[in-house]
Amino acid sequence: MESKDERKPNRLRNEKSPYLLQHAYNPVDWYPWGEEAFNKAKQEDKPIFLSIGYSTCHWCHVMERESFEDEEVAALLNEKFVAIKVDREERPDVDHIYMTVCQAMTGQGGWPLTIVMTPEKKPFFAGTYFPKSAKWGRPGVMDILRQLSEIWENDRGRIDRSVDHIYNTLAPQMARTDPGTLSRETFVEALELYKRQFDDVYGGFGDAPKFPTPHNLIFLLRHAQAAGEADALHMAETTLECMRRGGIYDHVGFGFARYSVDREWLVPHFEKMLYDNALLAYAYLEAYQATGKHDYARVARDIFTYVLRDMTDPDGGFYSAEDADSEGEEGKFYIWTPWEIRDVLGDELGQLYCDAYDITESGNFEGRSIPNLIRTDLDSLARRRGMAAEELTRLLEQARQKLFARREQRVHPGKDDKILTSWNGLMIAALAKGGLVLEEPEYLRAAERAVGFIESRLRDANGRLLARYRDGEAAYLGYVDDYAFLIWGLTELFEAGQDPRHLQRALKLADDLLRLFWDEQNGGLFFYGSDGEQLIARPKEIYDGATPSGNGVAAYTFLRLFYLTGRSDLRDKAERLLTSFAGSINHYPIGYSFSLLAMQQLLHPVRQVVIAGPRGDERTQAFFKETRRGYAPFTLTVLHDPTEGLGGIAEAVRDKQMQGGEVTAYICENFACRAPLTDWEQFRAELEQTRA
Repeated sequence: MESKDERKPNRLRNEKSPYLLQHAYNPVDWYPWGEEAFNKAKQEDKPIFLSIGYSTCHWCHVMERESFEDEEVAALLNEKFVAIKVDREERPDVDHIYMTVCQAMTGQGGWPLTIVMTPEKKPFFAGTYFPKSAKWGRPGVMDILRQLSEIWENDRGRIDRSVDHIYNTLAPQMARTDPGTLSRETFVEALELYKRQFDDVYGGFGDAPKFPTPHNLIFLLRHAQAAGEADALHMAETTLECMRRGGIYDHVGFGFARYSVDREWLVPHFEKMLYDNALLAYAYLEAYQATGKHDYARVARDIFTYVLRDMTDPDGGFYSAEDADSEGEEGKFYIWTPWEIRDVLGDELGQLYCDAYDITESGNFEGRSIPNLIRTDLDSLARRRGMAAEELTRLLEQARQKLFARREQRVHPGKDDKILTSWNGLMIAALAKGGLVLEEPEYLRAAERAVGFIESRLRDANGRLLARYRDGEAAYLGYVDDYAFLIWGLTELFEAGQDPRHLQRALKLADDLLRLFWDEQNGGLFFYGSDGEQLIARPKEIYDGATPSGNGVAAYTFLRLFYLTGRSDLRDKAERLLTSFAGSINHYPIGYSFSLLAMQQLLHPVRQVVIAGPRGDERTQAFFKETRRGYAPFTLTVLHDPTEGLGGIAEAVRDKQMQGGEVTAYICENFACRAPLTDWEQFRAELEQTRA
């Protein structure tokens, strides 16, 4: 087989995306998305073959090996079509539109996404993975290409009718809203739906495959707090506990895989995504706050260890993902045999580790074993071995470190080292939360560095936020998720460290988001800005997938900013946004969990606490620290140091000054403030009363 150096590269060789570069030496004459490809298709009157995927996608790799590296497939594509490759993580706008088309045409979606469309970007065929030749009940790429080419050349009217129907039906739907009324009854309905889908044995919702969707768990934790719902807490805790014990969690090197293919969370799809780990760290931190259980704090710490060790650029940004495959095999990097374990640990410690982590001769994944604790009770194992639980923990950690060192010598999965503003925003939010909850300055510093990276590398000459950075190049005008997720990260960072600059940045981004993305006519935020490339549709999305929707996060952050600053226009926009989509939310609320988090901020009492005093004063810090005790998701705290100018950007704190030169606390709720307090014991008692 020819090496890459001996093969002729195609146009993708000049791209920055790791996914596009993976295809740079295919015999397919790939084009990146752009006018060159569309002009060629128009001039030569050819349909466009559009393939969308991402660098850590297992079935994308399979389709490449079977079809896009195949000379016969390439010859047919090159002769009859113009072939375009798109990285869905660079162009989520393109992906969103054509995935919606695929789901409407076929009833399902996924990656690789396969679209055939006119030179005007209007689709007439959609699907996902296809083998080269028909098998497993799936048609083959060769057959599909021949049939579509035949229809294109000899029955264009059929294609025109199909294109018109698809375009006229779907384009308006992608931008539509579904107005309704906001009501606490939606939370009741959501809880009932979660109960119906909940797996009471292994946690999670629905059937396999199971996805973590941590935004569901964050809502349940907060609903348990707001409404005293024990069932909500039980569902969240069971899911978090089962996931951390399962094989979806990397017990050797930490971090979570993208999803589990089975009910038990045993066998993951081994790729690791930055967004999953950010949102899961946040959920485990909230669970720790809600329950005081240190296991949850440990999982969050371990996720941060993984991200800061393996997924952080030297200049502070966070990489996107790690592949499922290494050496051409899915999961090979992560699985073990008993012989390999004993070779590293010796017989005695090796057997202990195998007993604890389900490493067996028969294996639990293709003849080898994924470490997991699904059926292990560590306390019982310690008793059987005649040792204290603490001693067992120490030995297993010693074993883990040795196994990690050995695993580091294996061929690592591929890493997608592009830096996405949106996913970095999520990790900034998680690290800021971790710095606050776990009192770890290292996490706050990492979040600050990531913000600095975005500020210095992911802005254009006009200050416009950009979506992707890699290998010295920033590109693509930021999408709604880039703005909303970064605003969330900055808001969390302000709440954790109280640096007014982060609040100021968040407000500026919120103003930019509304200016570029807001739909004045119907409410809500479009997926791409008014200054972006105009595609065949301008969609709006409120539904939460693996990541929450930009609209849901925007509504949530607008409300947080309102309570922090008094900007009532942001509260009005959040309410309009949510009512614009309330019909959909009320119809199936568990599909919109981040919007539910925003609705909680509107419909439940939110407490604002302002501590007026010098930042470095011990009494100021004592007052401030008291506000951080326990689980208080509906309390926002602001430290108002009179020397820092916060009142200039936050009207809500402007009149809350020190009284008689003393550190002073203000507790406000439902747009009314209690009398200012300078006595710490009295402040503590009143805060305790409001918590109750």
